Order: sequence, then C-alpha cells, then structure tokens
Amino acid sequence: MALKPTSTMSTKPLSQLKEEICDIGRRIYNKGFAAGNDGNISFRLGPNEVLCTPTMISKGFMKPSDLCIVDMEGNQISGNRKRSSEILLHLTIMKERPEINSVVHCHPPHATAFAVAREPIPQCVLPEVEVFLGDIPITRYETPGGQKFADTVKPYVKNANVLILANHGTVSFGETVEKAYWWTEILDAYCRILMLAKDLGRVTYLSSQETKELLDLKQKWGYSDPRLEKNMENCDICANDVFRSSWGNTGVNRKAFDAPPPMGVGSQPVSPAPVAQASPATVDYDTIVKAVTEQVCRELGITAA
Repeated sequence: MALKPTSTMSTKPLSQLKEEICDIGRRIYNKGFAAGNDGNISFRLGPNEVLCTPTMISKGFMKPSDLCIVDMEGNQISGNRKRSSEILLHLTIMKERPEINSVVHCHPPHATAFAVAREPIPQCVLPEVEVFLGDIPITRYETPGGQKFADTVKPYVKNANVLILANHGTVSFGETVEKAYWWTEILDAYCRILMLAKDLGRVTYLSSQETKELLDLKQKWGYSDPRLEKNMENCDICANDVFRSSWGNTGVNRKAFDAPPPMGVGSQPVSPAPVAQASPATVDYDTIVKAVTEQVCRELGITAA
C-alpha cells in the first residue's frame, strides 16, 4: 500500500538524513541502549521509500554508506548491506501513523527491565513524563522479525509515541529522527528514577489536581493524550486506565510498585492511616527494664539480683 506524501516529510538532502541516523546510532550506543548489533532506526523518505539501518552492524559505528532503502513492504531497493531484520515493525508503525517519519528501536536497560518483568510504568509521578509520554503500554510478546511481531504494536500505536515490547526492548517514533529518539531517552531515565525511588522506600504520586494541571499544560503545548478525550473523562487518570484492559492478554501485572490512590471522578483523596501511639500511662517501664536486665545478665553469665 503506497501512502500519500505528508506535509511533515523532510525536505532535507538524503546525505543529511543519513548523517542524522548515524548520529542517533552513536548516541544510542554510547548510552548503552544497543549492545553489540542491537537496535534499528528508520526514516520515511517518500510515499514508498524508507531509509533504514542495516542488520549485523553496531549502531555506534555506522557510516552513511552502510544505510539501506526499502519500500513500504520491506523489499530492499538499495544499499550494499542487508536491511534490518525488524524493518516490518517500523513500516507497520508508519502505515498506522502517516504523520510519523522516523522510528527508533533499541534496548534501553531500565525500560527493558520493565519489559522483562512486565511491570506497568507508574503514572502521575514525574511532570516531564506526564507531558511528553503519558501512559506507556507493554505489547504482547512475539518472536521478533516477522509481521506477527510487528502487528503487536497495532492496538497501541495511535495512543502513544513510545511502546515497551514485552521481553524485548522499546520502540519510539516521531516526525524527526531526533524526536523519535527523545521519547526513548526520557522513558529510560524515568524507569531508572522509579527504581532508585523504590530503593529509597517509596514512590510518591502527584494528586489528581496536580496531574490535571499537567494534562492541561500538555494540551496547551499541542500534545495529545487519551485521558483528555471525551471517552476517557471518567477514567482513573493515574491508574494506567488507557491500556489496562490489555494487561490480561499481555501478561502485565503490577507487582513491584504500589497502585496509585484512586483519582477518578468522585474519588476521595486517600489520607495515610494514623499511626497508633501508646499513651505513656499504658507503658509498663518496670517490666521492660527487668526483661532487658535479665537478658543482659544471661549474656554475661551472671544472675540478676
């Protein structure tokens, strides 16, 4: 299926687009997002031509001459090296989202840890994530490379710009190569922050009002979010409600992080339970002192008086 040109297609020379892909490849490699030959990058050149990285090459050391061109069905048109084995994933995203020009797939370690654990990404924690990413889905697992694997993104691709691929990695997409990469970098930084916060003891959620202010800001800046649509008006805005219905089919289950407090329409704020404190009058200090003294004496091998 040939797509009509979109107004967002780049008018940059092919040589410049190749340099941009190589630059993003180096950034992915240097960030530790693509070990060995991992990862692939693409850019839509026209209605039926897509520039992409080749298979079996480190993304940190590509040259412009290494890149390939394929048609929208994945057939290689040009290039000395064989095209990426996962190009069908890129093309499926482009077909579903005609305004998207670039796709970046890699294995950022912190986000991929969530992919392996199939742990949903908590919402309503970090302002930048609410504005730029929103709810982040985890796809169903399929063996990478074929169309069946590529089709796993279809239920989510129109409501997100970055997806977690179960037991695999991430894929993000945008109008430019750099913007497609941004979403991956933001996601992995966020996943790392979540892990560090959990090690400190807990993740503190923003309130419903604080989150609503961020969603209003997101809308003002021209970013869409399913939680702003009419059919999501009654959703629980911090409970992964956009994609939660898919969890049963994808093996996703919240285990590592506590669920946020209910924040749907009519929900009441959840206050922490009061900590019970004993009244000084109810504490038998004589008994406590006697028990401690006896324990110390036993350790010392003497008899308490």
